[in-house]
Amino acid sequence: MMCQGPCLAVPKKKGQDAKLLLSDLGLLDKRLLVASDSDRVFWPLVRDVSEDERLVLEDRLGSFQLVYREFKPSKKRPKSILEELGGTLSPEQLALLPHSFDAVGDIAVLEIPDELLDQRFLVGEAVLRVHKNIRVVLAKAGKVDGVNRVRRFTHLAGEKRTTTLHRENDCVFRVDLASVYFSPRLVTEHARVARQIRPGEIVVDLFAGVGPFSIQIAKVVDARVYSIDINEVAVEFLKQNIHLNKVDDRVFPFSGDARQIVKDKLYSSADRVIMNLPGGAESFIDVACHAMKAEGGIIHYYQFASEPDIFDEAIDTLIRGVEANSRKIVKILHRRKVRPSAPREWQIVVDAQIR
Repeated sequence: MMCQGPCLAVPKKKGQDAKLLLSDLGLLDKRLLVASDSDRVFWPLVRDVSEDERLVLEDRLGSFQLVYREFKPSKKRPKSILEELGGTLSPEQLALLPHSFDAVGDIAVLEIPDELLDQRFLVGEAVLRVHKNIRVVLAKAGKVDGVNRVRRFTHLAGEKRTTTLHRENDCVFRVDLASVYFSPRLVTEHARVARQIRPGEIVVDLFAGVGPFSIQIAKVVDARVYSIDINEVAVEFLKQNIHLNKVDDRVFPFSGDARQIVKDKLYSSADRVIMNLPGGAESFIDVACHAMKAEGGIIHYYQFASEPDIFDEAIDTLIRGVEANSRKIVKILHRRKVRPSAPREWQIVVDAQIR
């Protein structure tokens, strides 16, 4: 299908000079193929030329013509959504485009600034055209909220679904983003914790979700993992993922409140407790202490923290909570920033040896 639009016509001997100049000015439409005749080259433009731009062209190129003609679309995939939308959005809007997105399986999850809400569907379609592995584009429409930790989304482009298969560290996870919490930004953290587990350990994953910590542990080491989540839908996906990854003999799912499940079934059982609930883990430090064996073990404690002293508050909170339950922190084994969560705010982790 041919596309008609503005173009710059120059003698062939000035063709490359014109191309470089148009690229510098942001006028060259890379979505269309250059055309030519016996004497001239026709460079497609993203829009009509302003008077100031015309003066620059005259100064650098001398003679040229601005005309309209038909062009064949380029078969080359654009390198970025900035390139794809260069001829559609204003320079001010282009500056606000998201530079990255979360990819969960074949679903792209974007944060669209308020200034681009009217153009959000254009942005979604651009993501599909640029990234051949993406089949669905969603925009965040709220914060992770509620006891089930779910987020609302707006569908922008592609297939109308929120379920996908996500691959991470030799594991596969079936996920429904509209019903469960899942973050691909924790891929390094999942692997880091899994590498620490020793054969024969018993691990309690207090807020397991669809199983990214639990299943990766079971895939790399012969350990028993008890995985708890209050979100019933998440636990159903957890069960599917346990089967998909063939760790049925190592990961044991529980649906319900972690506090009650530890009290009834997992009291004083764990060598290690994972507490990946950064917005509320401090309320479950007592539960982690109750889950841990009498001789002690290791807690992986997650919290949101603000700069500049991002670890001090978390460590103080953990120390107070542990000591309130007749335990003691022997050593802080590790602390690290896991991912940014807001300007000057991070999700962090503190690994602590508990006696």
